[in-house]
Amino acid sequence: MAGNTIGQIFKVTTYGESHGIGVGAVIDGCPPGIPINNQIIRKALDKRKTGASIAGTNRKEPDPAEIISGTFKGVTSGTPIMIFIPNKEADSEAYKDIADIYRPGHGDITYMQKYKIRDWRGGGRASARETVARVAAGAVAKAVLNKKNISVKAYTIQLGNIRAKKYDFSHAKTDPFLCPDQQASNTMEQEVEKVKKDGDSLGGIVEIIVKGVIPGLGEPVFDKLDADIAKAVMSIGAVKGVEIGSGFYAALMKGSENNDSISKNGFATNNAGGILAGISNGDDIIIRAAVKPIPSIRLEQKTIDEKGNERTISIQGRHDISAIPRINSVCEAMVSITLADHLLRQRAIR
Repeated sequence: MAGNTIGQIFKVTTYGESHGIGVGAVIDGCPPGIPINNQIIRKALDKRKTGASIAGTNRKEPDPAEIISGTFKGVTSGTPIMIFIPNKEADSEAYKDIADIYRPGHGDITYMQKYKIRDWRGGGRASARETVARVAAGAVAKAVLNKKNISVKAYTIQLGNIRAKKYDFSHAKTDPFLCPDQQASNTMEQEVEKVKKDGDSLGGIVEIIVKGVIPGLGEPVFDKLDADIAKAVMSIGAVKGVEIGSGFYAALMKGSENNDSISKNGFATNNAGGILAGISNGDDIIIRAAVKPIPSIRLEQKTIDEKGNERTISIQGRHDISAIPRINSVCEAMVSITLADHLLRQRAIR
């Protein structure tokens, strides 16, 4: 299987399966002298854990991350960093009865078509469990960005058809859905309770805001900063769309409306989302990710098995009602990894 590595200088490779021994990441190209330790990694992983929201799964992994290599005396040494997170709470029993059935919305059928073999235990490599490795690597990337006072934060602006109307980011930090609108969050909770009883699931929209970005990041043709960010975020299994700045709304605007006028004090607006011609312009980078509903639902669905027989399936076991808010930390990680890579690429050309 190819395609497990992202980045040109700051390279991240993830490994492991949902119900295997564990998952983890190998990071190559991280500069020496960056403060990082097991506690920093675990703090990042805590943001991805279940329990903060009623939308989360009952699978509660302790995620005792361990740095195997690449650090000395609490800082990076410049050598490859290997991080391992064991799977402590994997339970494959719920999958045995549907081992030969393709789950709608999952990669079961495409994995079998491509590889002629698949790990049916929780989805194997295609499971959201793989994202814990991304968050661990993202913690290292954030430590690189911290040296330049660059911050990356993700917020829930929509769950199902409920949209945040107020932006109180101080509230979002403690909100169970990481939503900046208290009233919207309360409605989200009611909707999750209803959908949970129905045996269904919800999607939503995550907004990622990057502050403190220096101008000049991004390569202006195929490795545009916005292109690489979009690829990184789209590589998250549940993400089906990415927009930057005014995004799709730009198609409804005139040039006079969409252009960000410039003065000696900077840009008057930020429809560009902090990126022009694939290069950061110094403004906040604004990204939004459309997250699909969790495909594992109790509602009965039509499908086929590995022999092509028509079947019906009701998926039991421990599953999220929505990938939000746990996916927020994954979005932060992928944006951080991309920015760390481009930061080091820019430093290299200078």
